[in-house]
Amino acid sequence: MFWIQTKMDKTLIFICGATCVGKTSVAIEVAQHFKTQILSFDSRQFYKEMQIGTAVPNVEELSKVKHHFIQNKSIFESYSLGDYQREATEKIQELFQTHSTLVLVGGSGMYEKSLTKGLDPFPEVEVSIREELTLQLREQGLPTLCERLKILDPKSFESIALDNPQRVIRALEVCIGSGKPFSSFKTQNPIKENALDYNIIKIELIRETEELYGRINQRVEVMMEEGLLEEAKSLYPNRSLNALQTVGYKEIFDYLDGKISLDFAVEEIKKNTRRYAKRQRTWWRKDLEIHRFHPKEKQEILSFLEKQIL
Repeated sequence: MFWIQTKMDKTLIFICGATCVGKTSVAIEVAQHFKTQILSFDSRQFYKEMQIGTAVPNVEELSKVKHHFIQNKSIFESYSLGDYQREATEKIQELFQTHSTLVLVGGSGMYEKSLTKGLDPFPEVEVSIREELTLQLREQGLPTLCERLKILDPKSFESIALDNPQRVIRALEVCIGSGKPFSSFKTQNPIKENALDYNIIKIELIRETEELYGRINQRVEVMMEEGLLEEAKSLYPNRSLNALQTVGYKEIFDYLDGKISLDFAVEEIKKNTRRYAKRQRTWWRKDLEIHRFHPKEKQEILSFLEKQIL
């Protein structure tokens, strides 16, 4: 059963799915069909200095449909989930002045949730806390931060992805800054900072695991051929920045630090990307509002959307 808000004549089409599943081409075709624009909710593609390692749409793809929130920020800017929610909500309202339908595409579950469910009311924390934790990550490694989280917030330690430095740091900074567990601020009914006044349709693109993992491995090889090593080298002096604590860069940084070989780094990127894809699929699987299609079923997707939007 599909959930669609029964209100107004404006519709947001969310196209989500694991990394490398094939979201870009489907989103472009859907946007072209409805003569509209695309907003990204992929947190790895916001940063203009990170192009190869985040697999942003290429020049040809970007020329077919107007995209928003693609390489629109710098790694040197402080940019939070709350910032994205505010800016994306404003952009949605702006575009709805001239379009009845908008397409949102990405793989960052929390960013989609911020637009459809609202955000949990987390407190503001000092930037210096994040900076200190990021330095500790660089000098002592992720396991040290995980052990600290286990002491401060056992519930979050059991529930969040401990191999994701950004998630661990986020939980720790709230624990330290507020003096309360990060988990204590999470609610079953988050506060909706944006009053939804449009219909929502969610589509997840899916592939069989073996097919998806094969595409991931191939993409990593292509990234290396396109110059991921050189891109990472240019970013290496700033490797402690939060935006760079992500798959595809941290492994290359370990190679540049002399900790591992380049071949091993490439294999680690593949492995960690597959793990990331598994977490994404687990996240979307819990959403009962989603309808699922294989990326090749473009005509079926368009037909489904036509019926839902009428």
